[in-house]
Amino acid sequence: MNIKTIGVALGVSVALAGCAMQGLGGADYSRNQVRGEQSVRLGVVESVRDVKIDARDTGVGTTTGAVLGGIAGSEAGKGRGSVAGAVAGAVVGGIIGQSIEKANNDRKGVEVTVKLDSGKLIAVTQEADEAFRVGDRVRILSGQGATRVSRL
Repeated sequence: MNIKTIGVALGVSVALAGCAMQGLGGADYSRNQVRGEQSVRLGVVESVRDVKIDARDTGVGTTTGAVLGGIAGSEAGKGRGSVAGAVAGAVVGGIIGQSIEKANNDRKGVEVTVKLDSGKLIAVTQEADEAFRVGDRVRILSGQGATRVSRL
């Protein structure tokens, strides 16, 4: 197996891992949140702050990188050298695979602070799938284990 093939396989594996992550924006619902009742509150955006949503580590990037790195490393030498190469390749490949997976899965988020019509101040963090500005009239949906903000 050549290095180019290993690189392509690693890239495809990490890309597939990224596809498996559920969206975290205001318009994203998991299956268990559908058809459930939610409470609705209204308010005005007081502040908006960009945040980074840290990706969860699925282990796919680390595992794929380690396997492919181990295979590549084992081809580096003969006999005992191939064992040492496989171990080193697995360690380095695992580190690289984990870094690639994290870089591909981190998401841009937004922290929206809202003054509810009741006077209470709340903040909701979600994926940046909708633009909010100070003064925007918004609704806050809460229930089924999630709270989300959307513009009216």
